[in-house]
Amino acid sequence: MDEKKETFNYTYSASQQQEIKKIREKYAQTTQEEDKMERLRKLDASVTKPGTIVSLIVGIVSALILGVGMCCTMVWADTLFIPGIFIGIVGIVGVIAAYPIYTRITKKQREKLAPEIMRLSDELMK
Repeated sequence: MDEKKETFNYTYSASQQQEIKKIREKYAQTTQEEDKMERLRKLDASVTKPGTIVSLIVGIVSALILGVGMCCTMVWADTLFIPGIFIGIVGIVGVIAAYPIYTRITKKQREKLAPEIMRLSDELMK
């Protein structure tokens, strides 16, 4: 009779097992509570992003306009002094308006996302 010996070889490596666990954790389903907490963090962060972006753009552009106005009054004072003053005033108004724009957009975002944030926070607190 021709008998075949079937053998099973097993090699254990602690470091390899840890690496496998780390990789597996990346792809494993997270618990529902962790998902809710992550969603709550993202919603909270998304409240201020649009206002920050718009106010930064307005502030930077306005500061550049203010700089052009200053340049007109100091460098080309003989021909562009009066227009430079008006250009500078427009820049100053824009710089001053940047913060109220931020607060207004942020307030609207808070009103928009408040029900979802409150619902998620109530679920997590229970």
